[in-house]
Amino acid sequence: MKKILAFALTLALMLSLGSAAFAVNEDVEGEVVIYSSMYQFVLDMLDEAIKKEFPNLTPGNNGSFFFYGGTSSLITKIYGEMETGALDCDMMLVAEPALSLELKEAGYLEPVEIEDPADLLRFPYDEEGYWYPVRVCNMVLAYNPEMEEAWAAKGVAIPKSFHDFATDPALKGYISMGNPMSSGTTFAAVASLTQDDHYGEDYLRGLAANNVMIESGSTAITKLQTGECAAIMILEESVLKVLKEAEDAGTPVTNLACIYPEDGVVLIPSTVMTVAEEHSKNVNTEACEALEQWFLSEDAQKLILEGYMHSVFKGMEEIPHGSVDTQWLIDHDLGVDWENAYRNREAINTAWTEIVTAK
Repeated sequence: MKKILAFALTLALMLSLGSAAFAVNEDVEGEVVIYSSMYQFVLDMLDEAIKKEFPNLTPGNNGSFFFYGGTSSLITKIYGEMETGALDCDMMLVAEPALSLELKEAGYLEPVEIEDPADLLRFPYDEEGYWYPVRVCNMVLAYNPEMEEAWAAKGVAIPKSFHDFATDPALKGYISMGNPMSSGTTFAAVASLTQDDHYGEDYLRGLAANNVMIESGSTAITKLQTGECAAIMILEESVLKVLKEAEDAGTPVTNLACIYPEDGVVLIPSTVMTVAEEHSKNVNTEACEALEQWFLSEDAQKLILEGYMHSVFKGMEEIPHGSVDTQWLIDHDLGVDWENAYRNREAINTAWTEIVTAK
């Protein structure tokens, strides 16, 4: 009887300790909705982790904490909601920092304190705590190594730079990219490449002259693999995901690879923001603060890496599967003038529409 009682007490103690370790933030309560442009499989991983870490926090979007949409599409949604004075979310995880600058200026954000951010982060953040980078997307080019000789026989050289991608006439009709009107990362790339200190609007004229196809990443990858495209502009994570999933399935892909452009990659540090209480859906800034701090934890950053994106942490040597060193990418980053992207968003979109899509 004593042995049974001792076992029961030990089991109860283990369960108690396990529960305490498992539910670090069990005092965080209420409902939260987060607008995010991350791929759905990453949001699923984050959802599961948040539900474990915050067991008493209620997901506010049909069982999920996240409402998914492309950044540019979410921006349109946010603009519409701002006309009412309140957003249908409490937090945002979007693909480009220009929106963070805009919403801070409009008074729609709540500052959150992160301990020693200068020691923690290797990408810019708002010193008043209104936004912090959480993940880093990387715009590159991609090609089909198996088709390189076949393209060469047609007089088409695989572009080694963003410049060649838009200006080599031999690529006319053989290139593809996303739509900046719906994709925030593509908008960031267009904003960067069309800066006066890069290629200006001539870059758009080059894309138009080369009859660039505007389509989703999955469609572009398929066309690359079937030989309909010679090169595509795409997020590195989209390529890495295809390669890793094929590798895991035991059928490695050899007809797809990244090109890290000679003129530089375009890094897009995606930010996390908490909506100011008077503008938020659930008026739950305390929970949002705890979530922001968790997004900048080691556990969350490992999930970012599993999502084929780069970590924002200083000293993080781990990289997405199949990628290259993050510091090397930082050293070869073309850079985006985020203030320009915010102030001139409409002008950039108008130039894209009038020059590229109206070709």
